[in-house]
Amino acid sequence: MTNPNAPAPAPPATDPDFTPPSLGRRFGALVIDWVLCLLASRFFADPVRDGWAPVLVLVLEYGFFLGLFAQTPGMYITRIRCVAWSDGGRIGLVRALFRGLLLALVVPALIMDEHRRGLHDRLTNSVITPAPRP
Repeated sequence: MTNPNAPAPAPPATDPDFTPPSLGRRFGALVIDWVLCLLASRFFADPVRDGWAPVLVLVLEYGFFLGLFAQTPGMYITRIRCVAWSDGGRIGLVRALFRGLLLALVVPALIMDEHRRGLHDRLTNSVITPAPRP
């Protein structure tokens, strides 16, 4: 149970001690999410023949889960989350969909700053942080 009187954590942008999760955890979350997208896309297309299907599911998955819960299923398993850089809150559906679309392009994710924020994170004002333990 959390303490309601405990101070709220500082937003990542203003926290001098902010340490992003490892690239291994981020990659692990992406692999888990990609496998789920491959499985889900089999309901309406052949993911081997129709390469667009799992990509579409990935963008929609990111939009839904990040927008509403700040975590995809893969992020939940690897204990990371995606929050707004400036205030630490959820990024919302529109920014989450845009982030998913940029992530599907792959290239923005390879260009990172010192906080491991890819171009897709910087363009959507988001960051990957460790998830608090329940």
